[in-house]
Amino acid sequence: MATTFEQMRANVGKLLRGIDRYNPENLSTLERYVDTQARENTYDLEANLGVLKLYQFNPAYFQTTVTSQILLKALTNLPHTDFTLCKCMIDQTHQEERPIRQILYLGNLLETCHFQSFWCPAPTSKKISKIVSAAGSTT
Repeated sequence: MATTFEQMRANVGKLLRGIDRYNPENLSTLERYVDTQARENTYDLEANLGVLKLYQFNPAYFQTTVTSQILLKALTNLPHTDFTLCKCMIDQTHQEERPIRQILYLGNLLETCHFQSFWCPAPTSKKISKIVSAAGSTT
């Protein structure tokens, strides 16, 4: 499987160079790559930002599930600014959608060091599991 991911990474790297970076026809490939990152526990910020940029330019193609996966992957890279970068690329209207709104809330708890609130006993753990499931993450 690692070779499959590496092949995908190389192909996506080529897509993200030059004018093809903004071609909406590449979205399906990039979205599959996001799903692969979730399944194989890998992370590619540049590719994920490319997806979010394409969603900005082509709002009709916006996918809540893919965006949620991107946010969850970025959240796992705290304290780096990846989560903030991704959050800023999402339209306010889409930020209100579930589970995006919930992921942004969890991100805010972590960014503001409210770790006890984030890791509260069972109810929050179940809530986090539901958010991850709703986001379509398979990690």
